[in-house]
Amino acid sequence: MKKLTLILLGLLVCMVSFAQPDKPDVRRGNREFRRGHFPQADIFYRRALLADSTSFAAGYNLANALYREENLEEAGKQMERLQPMVAQSPYSAWWWFNTGDIALGAKDYGKAVEAFKQVLIREPDNMEAKENYVYARLMLKNQEGGDQNQDQNQDQNQDQNQNQDQNQDQDQQDDDGDGENQPQPVGMTPQQMQQMLRAIQAKEQETQDKVNREKADALKSRQKDKNW
Repeated sequence: MKKLTLILLGLLVCMVSFAQPDKPDVRRGNREFRRGHFPQADIFYRRALLADSTSFAAGYNLANALYREENLEEAGKQMERLQPMVAQSPYSAWWWFNTGDIALGAKDYGKAVEAFKQVLIREPDNMEAKENYVYARLMLKNQEGGDQNQDQNQDQNQDQNQNQDQNQDQDQQDDDGDGENQPQPVGMTPQQMQQMLRAIQAKEQETQDKVNREKADALKSRQKDKNW
């Protein structure tokens, strides 16, 4: 799996008032997160949300903890819950960045492409977002190519079934004596040649996909956590 960069909202805790009820638990969650104790961080962030359901820092960091627990589906849902607050937040680029990383982890490459595009609209010089955008686009292209190959394989199976039906008809004619004196094909039939051509094309596509994956590996960004 691609090494992903998740940005942790830690500094936000220092910017809010001490009167806010979510602050102590968010701070404890951040300490556990930095230690790599993600289930414990998860608990503290949830406690913070119980104290203040509108806490952007608690919800955002909970999504990061869920991602580290490999609960990608719930992490994505948690990010979606925060989306109504993103437009008013100065940290919208960070939200889009992490949304893209979570989508990459879930192999939802179309969503990842859109997310990193939104980062670049806000931060055109963000190199990690550029690398991840290119990577997501490449993986999406490969994924779509795989779907096309699947359609081609289905077409090939249909051709094979048709050939089998034709062979059965020919066998029936031979049994009736009608095909006894018909000339027999020498070497490969046109249908067999077509099947071989399709097999070669499929192998070439498989090789190209492998090359693309190797190129994509070179674009992987380094893992980094930014704590506010």
